[in-house]
Formats: sequence, structure tokens, C-alpha cells
Amino acid sequence: MAAMAAASQALGLAASFASLAVQEPHRKLGSVASVSSCGGALRCAALKVGVPVGLGRRSSVVVRAAMADAAELESPEMEERRTLEAWVKQQLPGGFAAARLIGTGRRKTAVARVVLVEGSGKIVINNRTAQDYLQGNPLWLQAVKYPLASLGYETKYDIIVRAEGGGLSAQAQAILLGVARALIVANQANRDPLKKQGLLTRDSRIVERKKYGLKKARKAPQYSKR
Repeated sequence: MAAMAAASQALGLAASFASLAVQEPHRKLGSVASVSSCGGALRCAALKVGVPVGLGRRSSVVVRAAMADAAELESPEMEERRTLEAWVKQQLPGGFAAARLIGTGRRKTAVARVVLVEGSGKIVINNRTAQDYLQGNPLWLQAVKYPLASLGYETKYDIIVRAEGGGLSAQAQAILLGVARALIVANQANRDPLKKQGLLTRDSRIVERKKYGLKKARKAPQYSKR
């Protein structure tokens, strides 16, 4: 009798999972679970019936199965990142340290190491496209491309960047300086036109330090005369 009761309970649970998956198809689906009886206890195993993730969290077994399924199915973004990572390794077999045309740019607390390779104008930042990494911001994208565009080299070099520290705005300006310095390594004749446009000047402005007794660098607490 106990085994029959467990079996009926398992069938009812599986039916409720399936009905919820049909009623709410917009919800993100996780793994598939079948419920069977084993010694009077319910056991969940991965099958091909979609179970809403919210319900799956009630069972740690279902959650583990869902995570395993998600790991097997990579998103297109992850596939693209792996493809770009493989391309970068192919272009730089010895890494950034062995690159010939390299320049380092800094802005605020951001540091960007830029490598130029013969190509068609592709820009890869931290194994991601510039459009993706810089969130499609036109000002940041223009800053990254400006040194090449000013010399008419938009389609002559590919740019590979490893950026760290600071925010995206600071990183974009650091990349600009790094690209300009790498162009000088490529050809010393590029120095004068780049310098005339101010692309070789390191912007030394950084946030002013906080002072003791003040709330910020200069902001003082409210003053009361009496």
C-alpha cells in the first residue's frame, strides 16, 4: 500500500510540473524531472519534461540537474567569447609580452595594454568585441577608434586590448592613449600628427583625496554658528 501511495504521489507531482510548464511558457525552464518511488521516498532524475526553475528550487536534486543542463548548453555570447579568445591566442602565440606593436595607456585608475596586428580593423577588448564591451556607447567607441581614424588606418590594423581597473569611460580613454603609443612603435613618422592632435598627452587628472574633518575632498559638514 505504501508503494502504491508513493507511486500515485509521484505521478501527481509530475503532472503538476508539466501543467505549470504549459500554463507559463514565458518562464525560464530548467531541467526535466521525473519522479519515481524508491523505498517509499521520492527521487527526482533529469528527463525531458520542463520544470519551472522556481519550482525546481524546492528540490536540490532538480536544481543540480538544471545546472548541469545549463552548463551543457552554452549561450551564443559565451560561444562568441570563446571564439574571440581562440582568435586572440592565435594572433598572440607568445601573449602580450611577446607582442611587437604594443602600447600602454592609463587614465585615472584604468590601465590598457594595446597590441596592433595586421588586419581589417577588428577591435577585441578582454576577449569581447568593442561594441559589446563598451555597451555600444558611441563616445567610447569613437575614442577607441580615433587614433587609427586620424591617420587613415581604420582597416589596416586589428586592435587587441587587455584592460583593467577604473570604469568603462576611463578604460576607453586609456585604450585611446595605448593605441596612439602603439602606432608610434609601428612607425615613428606617426608621432608628429598624433602629437598635434593631443593624442599622446597623458591626462593626469584623478579624483582628489578625501580630507579628514571633511565629508569628501572639499565638502564640509554643515556649519552652525550657534
